[in-house]
Amino acid sequence: MSPSPAALNADLHSHSNVSDGTLDPEALAARAHANGVQLWALTDHDEVAGQQRAAVAAAALGLPYLSGAEVSVTFAGETVHVVGLGFDPADAALRDGLAATRSGRDRRAHDMADGLARAGIPGAYEGALQYVGNPDLISRTHFARFLVDSGICHDTHEVFRRFLTDGKPGYVPHRWAALGDAVRWITAAGGIAVIAHPGRYKFTPNEEYALFSEFKAHGGLGVEVITGSHHPSDYVKYADMAREFGLLASRGSDFHSPDESHTDLGALPLLPGSLTPVWEAVAHRVQRP
Repeated sequence: MSPSPAALNADLHSHSNVSDGTLDPEALAARAHANGVQLWALTDHDEVAGQQRAAVAAAALGLPYLSGAEVSVTFAGETVHVVGLGFDPADAALRDGLAATRSGRDRRAHDMADGLARAGIPGAYEGALQYVGNPDLISRTHFARFLVDSGICHDTHEVFRRFLTDGKPGYVPHRWAALGDAVRWITAAGGIAVIAHPGRYKFTPNEEYALFSEFKAHGGLGVEVITGSHHPSDYVKYADMAREFGLLASRGSDFHSPDESHTDLGALPLLPGSLTPVWEAVAHRVQRP
């Protein structure tokens, strides 16, 4: 009997130093390969600049590869992430949309630094820039690394808790892409849109149902069921929601760094065999060695 399509060690959510990870695309490919990943995607935030490097590195290792990106979206006043998989990274409309999404990050970063300065932490913008591979993608994670290395906090989780979440001195909300726009950019470029780590969002049940409903109405096709920030109870919940909404199931560690990420590349449980995995729908877009 052949194995279930879900029994694949696919890792379709990871970040390089092109966005807010600490490893370059080549090192990520090597780590994924060493950890037994059988299908990999680099999904940097709002950026596709690392795609060619990731694909070339994966091919050299004999590792099947899917293009990817994680698009920042504002929905019901909260930041939501939509992962795109299997699209054409050269698609002009997608690249223009991602560039527009990135454009507000620098102003937001200066405002975050101003808030931290008022809390007694000067020089945070310049400090965060030391950790940025792509200045267009400066983010809260870069500020967090600066505060840890400065000795102000023990780890990045403490930074977010004390300074970078809603109501704290360094928190600055931002208006990202609209949900429908993000889904359309991805699908028009030949890819599949996936709701990233839904268990992380602080939505009421009604708001969460609205997210899934609107996502599906816009043409979204998948949801991350198994991901690094989900608890086992979330696996069950979002497997049920995948079935309820007729969505494909995805799996990804959301790996950022060997020193910061709780879940390594390729270390997650497999998808439940009763779900249809996203990689079945984009098999024709997998770049094979």
